[in-house]
Amino acid sequence: YFQDLLNKSEKALYDAFPSMYGELYTQNMKVFKDLYSELRRYYRGSNINLEEALNEFWTRLLERLFKLMNPQYHITDEYLDCMVKHAEQHKPFGEVPRDLKVKATRAFIAARSYAQGFLVGSDVVKKVSQVSLSHECTRAIMKLMYCPHCRGMSSVKPCNNYCLNVVKGCLANQADLNTEWKYLMDSLVVVADRIDGPYNVDAVIGTIHMRIAEAISNLQENKDSITAKVFQGCGNPKISTKGSSSEDKKRRGKVALEAKSSAQALEMLVLDAKGNLTALKTYWITLPGSLCSKKVMASSAADDKCWNGMTKGSYLPEVMGDGLANQINNPEVEVDITKPDMTIRQQIMQLKIMTNRLGNANIGNDVDFQDASDDMSGSGSGDSCPDDVCGKRLSKSPSTRQPETHAIPKQSGHGINGASSRSLPSAFLLLLLSVAFIAAQHLWR
Repeated sequence: YFQDLLNKSEKALYDAFPSMYGELYTQNMKVFKDLYSELRRYYRGSNINLEEALNEFWTRLLERLFKLMNPQYHITDEYLDCMVKHAEQHKPFGEVPRDLKVKATRAFIAARSYAQGFLVGSDVVKKVSQVSLSHECTRAIMKLMYCPHCRGMSSVKPCNNYCLNVVKGCLANQADLNTEWKYLMDSLVVVADRIDGPYNVDAVIGTIHMRIAEAISNLQENKDSITAKVFQGCGNPKISTKGSSSEDKKRRGKVALEAKSSAQALEMLVLDAKGNLTALKTYWITLPGSLCSKKVMASSAADDKCWNGMTKGSYLPEVMGDGLANQINNPEVEVDITKPDMTIRQQIMQLKIMTNRLGNANIGNDVDFQDASDDMSGSGSGDSCPDDVCGKRLSKSPSTRQPETHAIPKQSGHGINGASSRSLPSAFLLLLLSVAFIAAQHLWR
């Protein structure tokens, strides 16, 4: 959705500017293409200083337009350098550059961090789902699922509390994700409110072309006074021997540069995302209950005619708590609480890092990722962006500001659309049970 906003803004600029500005646009197309290319690269995760990219755009545009609007003069690069130094004082584009920089940086920081949060969350689920079950766990699952058949009690369901102890022992490490996972979900909800609220992502990203048109109109309308101020500060340039070309096919006007508001669509997307994020907050600690009720089909806790691991009857041991530390006395699965799974500990750290980034995005601060551009470049990008619109990638320009950097896990081709994000927990359940059952069958044989 965010990239679609940017694509539509770029297309609207390409459609309207030729008739609005004539040569002012056609001779400077690359300046506009480069801007959108940089914005797109930033959103996808490249280590770009967004403020510097916007400043560079306005500088290049001013240099090009000043020369085109004063074709009777020979304007050297040195003269342009002098003009640019006075630009902040003269404000040739009015207040648009400053206003757009403030709003666009906040909007893009929030949008990029939000999308990255979903990628990191899905990557965590993927990596955790690949963690192997222990030998003790597979034996406990075999006893839970298959031993009643050997005793001639194939129709007797496992006791619910018995099932919970088995699964909590098997998923002890996974349950330790709960705290940081909850923080990530909460942070995504907070940034979602910013996206659809104060940072007004829909209005800012979708109207970049309109702000640029407003800035160019300001320059055209104040051309004479701005030129006079530049001449006063930098001196009179030499008259060009090439003669003057006709710059004034200005075709000014408020041509159909409209922003088709899709605020309602964004509001619905945010509401849908927030509902799913809230539902997922306790995912890791409710997973044992979900597995026992939906996959194992355990009987109720009060049932005294269920399979308790030995025979048909009630299950007396208490249910263990969540997490590795609470499994020290698990009666069904032997768990070594002194050896946490390192893959899962690494994922807990990734959740902490991403939550920190979202916290910064919430207050408008940027924290760049290392090696993120390749990871995000295929994530939901360019579906509605033809090659002639998206333009070519630019080389990374050096930044004078050294951003805080955090390494993130390599993303493995995940999309960031809502459907793929919502399907991951279900896939995890199926994968977990499949691995467990295959292992149990192998041991049985």
